[in-house]
Amino acid sequence: MKTLSRPLQIILAITFIFSAYTKAVGPGFFEITLMDQGLAPNRAFAGHMARFFIGLEFALGLLMFFPFFIKQLMQFTFLLLGGFTVHLIYLWSIGDTENCGCFGEMISMTPEQSILKNLVMLAVAFVIFKTAKSQKISKIIVFGFIGATILSMWLFLPMPNHEDFPFDTFTHFEYKGRSDLSSGENLIAVFNLDCEHCQEAATTLGELQRKFKDFPELYVLFYQEGSTTVEGFESITQSTFPYAFIDVNTFFDLIGDSPPRIYYLNKGVVAEIWDADFTENILKTFDLE
Repeated sequence: MKTLSRPLQIILAITFIFSAYTKAVGPGFFEITLMDQGLAPNRAFAGHMARFFIGLEFALGLLMFFPFFIKQLMQFTFLLLGGFTVHLIYLWSIGDTENCGCFGEMISMTPEQSILKNLVMLAVAFVIFKTAKSQKISKIIVFGFIGATILSMWLFLPMPNHEDFPFDTFTHFEYKGRSDLSSGENLIAVFNLDCEHCQEAATTLGELQRKFKDFPELYVLFYQEGSTTVEGFESITQSTFPYAFIDVNTFFDLIGDSPPRIYYLNKGVVAEIWDADFTENILKTFDLE
């Protein structure tokens, strides 16, 4: 068993670093997950909380490559994974089946799957704790490294300003689940379910989506004024996109003189707004051929 200690230590280290990396490449999704799970009261707090945990995972993973204070690191790992596992069990008990955010958006895992993953990691940590030979070094170096790594996250992952972002409150879409509109490139279409022009635009967008494999991520904000349902709209237009509902005030705030309107978002910034010529604008913007 002792011969396995070092390889298991490296595997656990890589797992922590990979976990931190998957969150770091898209911190917005992790922020939204923290909010949706009730761990953060608002986006600003979630942003700081996300950077703390990302930095902590990076620090733990890097320290596990070295032989210093291994037993203490494993004890802390027990506490960290144990706390996360208790929270995941709660999510599982209330029927939450969405991506828990353990590996960001890169690897989607339900709470149940993540519980199993954590149990395996806890077992590995236990074996390391029992078999590893721990060497000592100045605690100032260890705590200084952890602190510096955590603080560096605010440098490498600057806090975004969402004050002027009109879509900050939209973090959950049917068919998609949790979504971070403030990262990457996204299209946001604003439609009235009964609007014929909106139906024509959705038909065109559906055709483009089927034609181009690199078609960008498109979300729809629906305003329902009459009797047309989402199912009816999708049947008429032969299109299916992640969607959320908006009220009348939000609808009129987001459209121009009349619907439809499409917003092109680039890394959380409204780069362009289109009220017509959707096909031409999309083909040009995303260089689709």
